[in-house]
Amino acid sequence: MRLLRHLMVASAALALAGCVTPVKYGKVRHADYVADPRCTAQPGATVDEAALPLFFVTSRLPDCRSDNISLLNHRADTVRFGRFAKPLEMDIAGKKKLRTPMAFQNEGDWWQALQAETDRRQGRVLLYVHGYRETFETTSKDAAQIARMTGFDGPVIEYSWPSQGEVLKYAVDETNMYHDVRNFRDFLRTLADRPWVKEIVVVSHSLGARLVIPAVGTVDRVSRRADRTGNISNIILASPDIDRETFERDIVDEVLSPDRVAQGRHITIYVSSNDKALAVSRVVHGYPRLGSPYCFDPFEAADLKAKGLPERCYAAAIPGITVVDTSEVSRGQTGHSNFLRSAVACRDFVDAVAGKRTRPDRVATRLSHVFWLKPDPAVPKEADEAICNRDPS
Repeated sequence: MRLLRHLMVASAALALAGCVTPVKYGKVRHADYVADPRCTAQPGATVDEAALPLFFVTSRLPDCRSDNISLLNHRADTVRFGRFAKPLEMDIAGKKKLRTPMAFQNEGDWWQALQAETDRRQGRVLLYVHGYRETFETTSKDAAQIARMTGFDGPVIEYSWPSQGEVLKYAVDETNMYHDVRNFRDFLRTLADRPWVKEIVVVSHSLGARLVIPAVGTVDRVSRRADRTGNISNIILASPDIDRETFERDIVDEVLSPDRVAQGRHITIYVSSNDKALAVSRVVHGYPRLGSPYCFDPFEAADLKAKGLPERCYAAAIPGITVVDTSEVSRGQTGHSNFLRSAVACRDFVDAVAGKRTRPDRVATRLSHVFWLKPDPAVPKEADEAICNRDPS
C-alpha cells in the first residue's frame, strides 16, 4: 500500500510538471484575437460601474472576436485594465460555462475610477493575486467571493496572470508566473505610490505568493512616497507554494525587515497538512512548501512523535509572521483553498483582512507564532457555503 501511494504521488508529480500537455500557440493569430477595437479601450469610454463593481488588471490575451469578450490563457503583449462582476453560468454551444461580465477601461480612466472609489471609502484597497490552475472565470469567482465574504470597505482588485487552468500545466504556469514578475511589480509599485492609497491589503493564493513577496520587496526599495513608510502593511498568503527555507532565509532582509515590522507590517500564512496540491509540489521541487507543515527533517519529525505531538513543521518564528494551521478544518478534494471553503477558516480570514492579529477561535501551540483552527461543533459542514458567502453556481 505504501509503495502504491508513492507511485501515485510520483505519477501526479510528473503530471503536475506539465510533461503531458505542453502549451501551444493555437490555430488563431494572436493579433486576430485583439483586432476588434473593443480590445483597446478608448479614453472617456463609458463603463457601467454599478454593474461591474470590481476592478481587474491582467496580462492575459483577450479574445474580442465574439459578442462576449473573454480572457485567454496566452500571454498578452500589454497589460490591460478593466471592471468586472461575479461570473455567471451561461449556455455556450450547448454547454454550461462560466463567463465573467467585464469591460476594458482606458488605463488613465481606470486609475481615476479607482481613486474615486478609494476616496469614498477609507483609503484601503484589497489586491488579490491568484495561483496555479486558474482561468479568468475561476479567479474572478474567488475575487468576488472575497469581496462579499469580507465586506471589504474599499475597492477590490484582481490581478490575473495567464495561468492555464489545467492540472497538467503546472510547469507552464510557473513559467508564465515568472514571466509576469515585472508586470506585477510595476503595477504594485504604481498602486503603492498613489498618495490616496492609505493601505493595501495583499491576498495571494498558492503560486501567487511567488509574485507577491519579491514585488513587495522591490516596492519598498524604490517607493516614491514622501513618507517612505509604505502602505503595504497587511499581507495574507493562503496555501503559499513557495520554498519554505528560501522564504525563511530572505524574508527578514526586505519584506519583514525590522523597520517594516516596527511600522506595522504583518504576514499571515494559512497552511494545511492535508493540502494535496502542495504535497505534490514538494515532490516536484524536492523541498517543503511554505503552505504545508511537512517535516523535511525526519529527526525533527521523530522528536515530535516521541513527545506525542503531531508531526508538523512550520516556518521559523520570525517577527511579523503568524501561521494559522487549517489542517483540522480542511475542505475540498485537495485542501488547497480552505480560506474560501471552510467556515472556520473563512471566519479567521475575514478577521485577518480586517487587520486583526488575534482571534479567540485560534488554539495556541508550543510555538508562539503558530495557531491551529479546530472544528466548531456549532458550525456543521453544511454551513460552510453560507458562512464563506460562496456562490452556489
